[in-house]
Amino acid sequence: MGFLQRFESRLEQSVSAVFAKAFRSAVQPVELAAALQREIDQSAQILSRDRRLVPNRFQVELSAADHERLSPYSSTLAQELTEMLREHAQEQSYVFTGPISIEFQEREDLTTGRFRVRSSALAEVRAAGDRSVTDTAVRRAKVVLEVNGMKHPLEPPGIVIGRGTEADLRINDPGISRRHIEIRVHSGSPGTGHPAVSVVDLGSTNGMLVDGRKVQQADVSEGGTIKIGTTTMTVRVVATDGEDRYSGWGGSGV
Repeated sequence: MGFLQRFESRLEQSVSAVFAKAFRSAVQPVELAAALQREIDQSAQILSRDRRLVPNRFQVELSAADHERLSPYSSTLAQELTEMLREHAQEQSYVFTGPISIEFQEREDLTTGRFRVRSSALAEVRAAGDRSVTDTAVRRAKVVLEVNGMKHPLEPPGIVIGRGTEADLRINDPGISRRHIEIRVHSGSPGTGHPAVSVVDLGSTNGMLVDGRKVQQADVSEGGTIKIGTTTMTVRVVATDGEDRYSGWGGSGV
């Protein structure tokens, strides 16, 4: 029995007749399952001979009519689709970058029976010891690292980022080494008040990209990006007058 047949069978066993009737709309759950399977197949990136990396966050975009019909059962449907994706990933030796998330969203440009699937790879990010990062700590920092929706304050001398427990900032991305990079924060030029930021590759397997260029080490300016594995981080530096140099300060947490 194929994964789509198993999915249909499980779904039939887990829902009531009313639930089944709702799925007589133009968009059928099995169509969504097939589309999600194609999405990860087409997005798979080779990590090694036996492992391929696939997205873990999915947005299923539906017409207003289909979204209205399916929304009362979205939680059950998402659970079954998630289990289906796990089974398919195991069969294909796929590796997810983090927990699977499936969201159903309404889109006005879609007509009944039409849908879209969008995906992204978003790794889990945690500070050493699972310590939380407060809003106050972020606002007081002169340098902040943005990664996967989290803001992490950077203080001298800096932090080590990797997948292992010895890293100061842990990112659960299979493409990241246990100790991948070190971001260094220096006091900067006298009188400017601007910290200087640099990044060094710690001998990682897959290297790093700084502003799109593969380098061993580099200085990083305000708004500069660092990519390791499938994860992209942005360095933000606070202006000397105490005002944020960019918008978007807000809640943070690890």
